[in-house]
Order: sequence, then C-alpha cells, then structure tokens
Amino acid sequence: MDFFDPMVIALVIAGLYMAWNIGANDLANAMGTSVGSGAMSIKQVIIIAAIFEFAGAVLFGEKVTSTIAKGIVPIDAIEIIDPHIVALGMLAAILAAGFWITFATFYNLPVSTSHSIVGAVLGFGLVLAYNNTIAMADINWTVLAKIVASWLISPLLGAIFAYLLFMLIKHFILQQTDKPYHIEKKFVSLQILTACYIAFAHGSNDVANAVGPLSAGMNALGVIDTGIPIWVLAIGGVGMVIGLMTWGYRVIETIGTKITELTPTRGFAAQFATASVVLVHSYSSLPISTTHTLVGSVIGVGLAGGLAAVDLSVIGKIIMSWIITVPVAALTSALILTGLMGIGI
Repeated sequence: MDFFDPMVIALVIAGLYMAWNIGANDLANAMGTSVGSGAMSIKQVIIIAAIFEFAGAVLFGEKVTSTIAKGIVPIDAIEIIDPHIVALGMLAAILAAGFWITFATFYNLPVSTSHSIVGAVLGFGLVLAYNNTIAMADINWTVLAKIVASWLISPLLGAIFAYLLFMLIKHFILQQTDKPYHIEKKFVSLQILTACYIAFAHGSNDVANAVGPLSAGMNALGVIDTGIPIWVLAIGGVGMVIGLMTWGYRVIETIGTKITELTPTRGFAAQFATASVVLVHSYSSLPISTTHTLVGSVIGVGLAGGLAAVDLSVIGKIIMSWIITVPVAALTSALILTGLMGIGI
C-alpha cells in the first residue's frame, strides 16, 4: 500500500483535522489559565505550546496512542477479517470526534477530546458488533471501564492537589507578607514554567486522540509496521499547535476568565496540579481528559477563596457538555461508518 492511496490520504487529512481540533479546544484549555491570570499573552502561549506540546507528543506520546489505537476495539482480530474496515472505521471515528469538537469550540465549550475519540472508536466497535463482524464481548469493556474511571478521578485529583497547593502558597507565602502584589509578580515567572510543563504533559496524553486511530488505520493498510513512528506523532503535534494558533482563543476565554478569578499564584497551582495528574496518567497509558483535570484544578483554587468565588453556572454548562460527548461521538461515528459502508467506500 503506497502513501498516495486515497484511503491513506484521507486518514492523514482526518488526523490533521482532529489534531487541529485538539489544539483549538483542548490545548487552549491547558494554556487558558496562563492568559486568564495575566501571566502571559496569547502570543507567548502559542510559542511555548509550539515547543513543548510538540516535544511531549513526540517523546512521550506513544503509550496512550497504543491504548486508543488497539486497546478499546479488537483491531487485530478485525484486521484479519478485513483490513479495509479497520481503516474505514478509524476514519469514521476521527471525523466524528473532529466534527463534535469543532461544534463545541464554535460555542466556546471546553469539551474533552479524549471523551470524543474514545466514544467515536466505541461507536465503530458497536457497528461491527451489530453487523456480527465481532461479538459485543470482544469490545474491551475492562479498558473502557478504566478509562471512564480515570475521567472521574482526574478532575477530583486535580481539584484536591490544586486546592492544597494554593492553600500552602496562601498560608506560607501570601499571608506572611504585606506586599502580596510583589509575590504575585514573582509567580508570573513560575507560571511560565508550569505553562511549559502543562504543554508537555498535554502533548504526551492528548496527541493520542488524533494519531491513535490514524496509526491503527495506517497499520491495517500496511503503511506502517507495529509501533508508532515518530512522523505519525509529529503529525499530531503540528496539527495541535496550528489549532491553538488559529482558533484556540475562543476556549481560552472560558477557562481563563469565566470559572473563577485567576491570579498568577492561583494559575500556577492549577497548572502544576493539572500537568502532574496528566503526566502520571500518560505514563500509565490511560487517555484522561486534560480538560476535566484542568477544570477540576481551577475549581479547586477557586474553592480556596470560598464557594462564592466560583461561577457555578459556567461549571454546569461545562459538565453538561462532558456528559453528552461520549454518546454524541459514538452515534456520529456509527452513522458516518454506516454511510461510508453503504456507498461502497
């Protein structure tokens, strides 16, 4: 199979489109606290993201990519039956997740790209189970349960870690000085460091949402062997940075300014907590939601100032978008795949 095969080209374009969406929505979430606290401008955020997001994707992104590519649906078994259906299913999954994220970004909703692609891949598996290509039991429900559990745990961990970290900063630093403004200025530099940290962590986990299905499809078509080539991870890294540059400002406004008031100390606590939780999950191969984790962390630092400091209406809107993401992505993926199969592609 050569690189100029129409299906290969379609997969690469779809992978870039999904990566662009991740940059526009998810990477914007990750960097929103830096802008919201006033520590950095959007231009500075883009430069840092371009370097560290790409590095995280290429150097540390393979583990989670493997989980997305082959951990949910029995790709190897399906490939033996029909390699083409693997490529077609992964194309449908990427497009379904991408369409939903584009819609959410247009309405400034920080949805989870991890939820989107996991739901979309699940939709592919459900269509094959319905067609009796595989059995329903062949879908790896244990892995799915672990992923869903991590989605619930990660924002809670982010909130607790960020809350405790900010309370330590507040008690041992801010309350020990009569010039808190000067302390906040010093934390601007620290927040630049945590912005680098969170960009690296995000790249390590969320690049899988674009290149996991891409690599599975390319592997089925014989374009790549086992493993995830660096150039495939690089496609995801480049696409994410372009997404942040071109459209990421829309979601940055929601995370950075609308949940709670962010200062450099609060932004530092939220980012450090988020990046730590995400990187640990990347090491354990679990595709968690950077969005969930960061929102949890921002809520955590907000609660350190009392419940009144948190805009509950914005949080409710965000949570509702989370709940509907998996079923919407799964249904859309199933419809796209059914349509592509119906017209004989």
